[in-house]
Amino acid sequence: MKLLNRAAGAAVPVACALMATPVPAFAEGSAGGPAILIPNMAEFIPALIAFLIIWVVLAKVAWPKVLTMMDERSRRIADSLEEAERTKQKAIDDRHVSDELVADARRQAAEIVLAARQDAEHERARIIAAAHTEAEEIISKARANAEDERRSLYAEAAGTIADLSVSVASKIVEKTLDEDGEQRRLIERYIKEVGSLNAD
Repeated sequence: MKLLNRAAGAAVPVACALMATPVPAFAEGSAGGPAILIPNMAEFIPALIAFLIIWVVLAKVAWPKVLTMMDERSRRIADSLEEAERTKQKAIDDRHVSDELVADARRQAAEIVLAARQDAEHERARIIAAAHTEAEEIISKARANAEDERRSLYAEAAGTIADLSVSVASKIVEKTLDEDGEQRRLIERYIKEVGSLNAD
């Protein structure tokens, strides 16, 4: 705006200087040659005055609006650039946040996998220990059952042997021995002694 006012102020003295120029500089003459380039004073001065009036009117009325529009446009462009910079910075910040979230999710996933492996190892160790305990119990019960079965068979065999011995002895002596007699007790005691020697 100040520049336009200076230009308008400078144009007025130039116009006055041109009007003060001696008339012989504006040659009147033939239609041909260099005279055609020199304006006619009767046309030049009113045209110059009209130009200066238009110049001043434009400088006072239109040019401030043009400058205002240019300033507004510059301000809008600056605002758009600032908004673009803010959007870019926000996108960068959002990218950092999303990268941090992805890294945190990966860390948590690794922790979950590690915890699952540890749980699986603990469960495996527990199952193996339980299987060993159960196997030992089964073996212990089997040994106890075998021992009970052996004792049962031994007792049954001892009874059968005692009965056979009594039967054989009674045939030998040709008399029937009493089942509650002394001979039966002696035979059973002998079988127990032999059985205890075998067990050792």
